Amino acid sequence: MKILVTGFTPFGGETINPSWEAVRALDDSIAGADIIKCEIPTEFEASIDALKAAIDAHQPNAILCVGQFGGSPSIQIERVAINLRDARTPDNAGFQPHDQPVVDSAPDAFFSTIPTRQIVDRLRAAGIPAALSYSAGTYVCNNLLYAALYESSQAEKGNSARCGFIHVPYLPDQAAAAVSNAPSMSLELMVQALTIAVGTIAECR
Repeated sequence: MKILVTGFTPFGGETINPSWEAVRALDDSIAGADIIKCEIPTEFEASIDALKAAIDAHQPNAILCVGQFGGSPSIQIERVAINLRDARTPDNAGFQPHDQPVVDSAPDAFFSTIPTRQIVDRLRAAGIPAALSYSAGTYVCNNLLYAALYESSQAEKGNSARCGFIHVPYLPDQAAAAVSNAPSMSLELMVQALTIAVGTIAECR
């Protein structure tokens, strides 16, 4: 089994993105699955291109995208992706779409196809703050999750990959530099959380 796990490049003036730092620290094999790691640009169009290229190159059985949610006190397991781009700030390419679809003439929304509630339950059982989320926003994170689920929906029957998205909080250094007292989580705990999530996905074959 192959699981593609993605993290984003830094954005919004940051010099680090905890999603990629945690993803690249994962073991190369988890619960018997081969882990393919891919850094994704924080850009609406380029993120989808990079995802498609990784899917074509590796043909994964599952895809787990990871992004930063600054201000969150916990790991957020996303349940829904919507077909909407509506950016409050430009992406790293300077693109700031408003009221645009991710994919033209495609469904309004897709539900995540990884075991979201089971992942949350296992994270909490391990003492890691975690919650289900019903909105991945309208920025590049939602854009990527929607694209992953759309690509999976277009695959031949029996070849579709399970897809999901996890948001991680700030790292402590990011929180310390923030204007307000933002919550944070250590890199070690993020890596543990993603390892549990990936292992749960791997078990659901």
